[in-house]
Amino acid sequence: MSALKKTALTVAAVALLPLLSTTPASADSREDKQPKPPALMSTVGGKALGRPGTQVNLAAGVPVLPKEVTGRSWIVADAESGDVLASHNAHWRLPPASTLKMLFADTLLPKLPRTRSHLVVPQELAKVGPGSSLVGVKEKQTYTVHDLWLGVFLRSGNDAVHVLSHLNGGIEKTVKDMNDRAAELQALDTHVVSPDGYDAQGQVSSAYDLTLIARSGMQNKDFREYCSTPRATFPGELKPGGKKRESFEIQNTNRLLTGALGITPYQGIAGVKNGSTTHAGSTFTGVAERNGKVLLVTVMNPSSKEGHAVYKEAARLLDWGFAAAGKVKPVGELVPPRSARTGGDTTKQIETGNGEATKAPVAASHAGGGAGTALAVAGGVLLLLVGAGYLVNRRWPLPELGRRRRQPPAA
Repeated sequence: MSALKKTALTVAAVALLPLLSTTPASADSREDKQPKPPALMSTVGGKALGRPGTQVNLAAGVPVLPKEVTGRSWIVADAESGDVLASHNAHWRLPPASTLKMLFADTLLPKLPRTRSHLVVPQELAKVGPGSSLVGVKEKQTYTVHDLWLGVFLRSGNDAVHVLSHLNGGIEKTVKDMNDRAAELQALDTHVVSPDGYDAQGQVSSAYDLTLIARSGMQNKDFREYCSTPRATFPGELKPGGKKRESFEIQNTNRLLTGALGITPYQGIAGVKNGSTTHAGSTFTGVAERNGKVLLVTVMNPSSKEGHAVYKEAARLLDWGFAAAGKVKPVGELVPPRSARTGGDTTKQIETGNGEATKAPVAASHAGGGAGTALAVAGGVLLLLVGAGYLVNRRWPLPELGRRRRQPPAA
């Protein structure tokens, strides 16, 4: 071969090299950087929910799912019937961040009287993780359990979680109680290591489980009140020798509720909880009511670069769910607690308007219609259906969501 031909071949090879290497590499970089869900996942709630990828029964008249949804795992469900309208990797076990506080509240709220006062000691705050979200609990200051729950729900305060955990007998006992509660709810993807959702090895949940947990929590009047409160007053420090204790305002970090940071409040939103850590990314579970329908949505770890993507994607899925409700065939269901299937006690302690507790069936009336913002029940008697049965395999209705509209700004 002549030197001229060798030179021409070398130049051609060099010219082709970027084309041969760049095209497959760019595709691999896009696809391989994103973790893939397990091929086999739990089938609690239905076989389709154990499959990787998006599960939805599209048919004539059913709106298509929004394209701008990038969560690694998400779910849209009817909060009352338990029907799962659509899902994506529903049982993928992922770090939950502070959405795990929903399980913390569902586990501990019935145990601790909200009027109880407690003087915080240094040991109770000693193991709060560095970089934690805090409400501002201070040692050697007294708080009511009610104050601390406001700190948990509104500011996602890990300091408040640790104090409440000590009131429950300590962190270790609280973690055990939460894992036991998850098992009772059949939230079997969930494993608790830290009660506040702080990143910890082996701590996982799933979009399916977080939705189950939120549904259970919303049966509790106090849970509904706290998760729907946009802002509240929190006690400050009482200085030595001081006669008056200062206070400060705290605002809920659920942006679909408060409309903060440029996010528009979602019509009909009634809670529930958001979270964000380095390992988990952003997570969010929300419940909303519109025209007599109550939907739950969970989104875990969106990959989108748009600001506050977890809220925007949750809002898109809620919009789809309200448009699809009654038209789309479910792909699965939210299962009831184990005690319901085994014939256990299916009643709950319901607090009446006068503060007394009475046992009543879990089944309750449907949420009322209307297009206003349903900020959930702040008090009053729950409206129960007389003689309503508990349909073990299908139905676990939410108590009626009351209305508490925002007050107009002061003149």
